[in-house]
Amino acid sequence: MALSSFDIDAPRWDQSTFMGRLKHFFNVTDFRTVLLSDSRLDEAKALVESCRAGSIPPGTTEEQLHYAKKLYDSAFHPDTGDRMNLIGRMSFQVPGGMAITGFMLQFYRTVPAVVFWQWVNQSFNALVNYTNRNAASPITPKQIGVAYVTATSTALATAVGLNLYTKKAPPLVARWVPFAAVAAANCVNIPMMRQQEILNGIAVTDENGNKLGHSQKAAVKGITQVVISRITMAAPGMIIMPIIMQRLEKFKFMQRITYLHAPIQVMMVGVFLVFMVPAACSLFPQRCSMSVSKLEPELRDVIVSKYGDSIQQVYFNKGL
Repeated sequence: MALSSFDIDAPRWDQSTFMGRLKHFFNVTDFRTVLLSDSRLDEAKALVESCRAGSIPPGTTEEQLHYAKKLYDSAFHPDTGDRMNLIGRMSFQVPGGMAITGFMLQFYRTVPAVVFWQWVNQSFNALVNYTNRNAASPITPKQIGVAYVTATSTALATAVGLNLYTKKAPPLVARWVPFAAVAAANCVNIPMMRQQEILNGIAVTDENGNKLGHSQKAAVKGITQVVISRITMAAPGMIIMPIIMQRLEKFKFMQRITYLHAPIQVMMVGVFLVFMVPAACSLFPQRCSMSVSKLEPELRDVIVSKYGDSIQQVYFNKGL
């Protein structure tokens, strides 16, 4: 294939299938990319933009173009093209998530520890949700603050309430409290952080990317899928790890190295997240679709009156 006709935005893998999306997200959530300098990322962006403009530098190979697109997708927002903050990138979910989740699972016994680590986790989640929002729907600093406080309060109330409630429950049940708190907070944090999309609608386009209007129903569908993905991302590590640790702690060698329990959990959670971050991101297509018949009547009527039956589906970026 001549590189002069190389379409750098064409999916490298079939995005209509789970396996195709899984390969894509294994590629763009590669945590090694967070070690690269901003200048290296900007070089990748420049190469991607040159390719889009049909001006590929002489001597550039197809593999170099694929790698530049990998770096671009991992570090730059799909809507704005702006470089995302490091901590909010999906490629930072493994190192960031493994540390926070590991400590949440280790320090679950006392209320102060539960409060501190849930606060750290919700601060991290708020930044990730803001970074991966649909940038076509702006959000004010006040709305960000309200979303952050509400989600953090929900996580703390769930965690502390269940922590006290499970004092007389089997030890394993108490170890699952952090996951319950994380799941509850995700149900609040993501919709709150992306409330503008729910209130004003999300931009929807036709198959070729031509804007058709804004839809609140599309926003609700996209955000719901993101909530499900985030909970799925956390579930295996936070549900299975407590079972593993409870059994390991019965061995005498584990009882002698209690100071290593937290690092052990951090590393083991990391193993889960290496696979679960791309798997959870792959549950639903990034470019979400919706039938015109399911849109708001006003928007549906506008589309039908302008395009007739030629448009049956609308498309939008659901965010991550």
